[in-house]
Amino acid sequence: MFTTRDGTPWEPEYITAIDGKTCIGCGRCFKVCSRDVMKLMGVNEDGELVACAEDEDDDDEEFLRKVMVLHAEGNCIGCGACYRVCPKGCQTHAKASALAAAA
Repeated sequence: MFTTRDGTPWEPEYITAIDGKTCIGCGRCFKVCSRDVMKLMGVNEDGELVACAEDEDDDDEEFLRKVMVLHAEGNCIGCGACYRVCPKGCQTHAKASALAAAA
């Protein structure tokens, strides 16, 4: 447990999963995360995840859709910005204390 500058108790909630069936690949979570926790992937016609080009103009692969996936979840600081901007609520977060107890 931590406290904010005014002394209010605060506990980080770290991202643990992204539901690929619900995610629409809008990229809002990616844009607000400064920690490189997620990355955008394409879903091909076989249902496989395929890396997307850094520049959308360079994407030669055709995707049925794009989804966000966890890339480096250990980089998450538990700020919750990604959760607040997600229009589909497809992310799962866990309190730091719950993750520590499970380890």
